[in-house]
Amino acid sequence: MRRIDFVTLRLFVAIAETRSLTRAAEREHLALAAVSKRVSDLEGQLGVSLLYRQPKGVELTPAGHALLHHARNLLDNLQQLDADLSEFSEGVKGHVRIHANTSAVIEFLPEDLSTFTRQHPEVKIDLEERVSSDTLRALREGLTDIGIFAGHMPAEDLQVFPYREDRLVLVTPREHVLAGRECIALREAAGFDFIGLQHDASLHALLQQSAQQMGTPLRLRIQVRSFEAICRMIHTGMGIGVLPEQVVRNYLPALDVAIVPLSDAWARRELKLGVRNLESLSMTARQMLEHLTAREGNG
Repeated sequence: MRRIDFVTLRLFVAIAETRSLTRAAEREHLALAAVSKRVSDLEGQLGVSLLYRQPKGVELTPAGHALLHHARNLLDNLQQLDADLSEFSEGVKGHVRIHANTSAVIEFLPEDLSTFTRQHPEVKIDLEERVSSDTLRALREGLTDIGIFAGHMPAEDLQVFPYREDRLVLVTPREHVLAGRECIALREAAGFDFIGLQHDASLHALLQQSAQQMGTPLRLRIQVRSFEAICRMIHTGMGIGVLPEQVVRNYLPALDVAIVPLSDAWARRELKLGVRNLESLSMTARQMLEHLTAREGNG
């Protein structure tokens, strides 16, 4: 293992992505013979076959898939190391990575990160918007320092802290029969066509779980990848949907939609902060965590 170098790992990732030794050689500007030898030497060092050779290319063996996962992590970490060190040479004194779900990115983080950067102007913040399941995966794999995700998502293996609460509401076209209600239970709206998020979104999972518990499946007509897309579909009369109230209010001036508070207990939703290991966080990441948790419950 000590002889495996980053050039070989980068080459192996290229082979996995192109499924071809020839295309990987072209991408990495190496001779095909050199690529073939590096792969053979790598398999010899590890004592396992990494590729299935086929007439039209190659496929990864189970061992190859395992190596690909770790190779990507190592290369990502190397790239991050290079970026961090170059920033320090340019005056940056800290760096923190955050993955957060859309609700947090839209509703709370703009203000929270703005106040943090005013207090710590020398710190660089990398913020990536991800669905809660991807955020949790990134935390577990060490790809982010801090994650913000829906509170109902399982996270027993992480260190978790409260962040904020938001309220889910029913969103309808302005002239919809339900638009004039003061509040409504999801069960009362289940007979209408719904516009929802993709399957890996935590909000989708929450709604499906709630529908299962009440014994009435939701009629999902369309599934999209963003809150804005849901609002636009509802605006055109394609259906109704469930979204965080503050998110919808951002779109209300431009779209002809109405909001109706949901009376279901789960409609009051908690957002959580998570870290993989508090003790291993950098000083900068700890400062960010303390800043975000100190604001819990405010606003």
